[in-house]
Amino acid sequence: MFNVAQLQKQAARMQQQMEEVQAQLAVRTVEATSGGGAVRVTARCDGSIAAVKIDPAALNSADAALLEDMILTAANQALNQGKEISNTEMGKVTAGMKLPGFG
Repeated sequence: MFNVAQLQKQAARMQQQMEEVQAQLAVRTVEATSGGGAVRVTARCDGSIAAVKIDPAALNSADAALLEDMILTAANQALNQGKEISNTEMGKVTAGMKLPGFG
């Protein structure tokens, strides 16, 4: 049999830790580039885009579709990096949680 009070304490502690990690992830950033550095995207580890920088040399109206693809590629790379960091950090919080009936 498990102790409900102990489980509640553990859940409250984990919730507090998760909130702290989420706050840290909201300000932690990663950066990705595409097009040989022509497009640079900075993303936060909470899944939002913080900045997009485009090298002026890449601004040729004839290459608009290529530039759009580069932005999309860099944005997705940056968001994936942020997601990996978020998953790792949140996994650290929940790693020691022992729930009855789960393992």
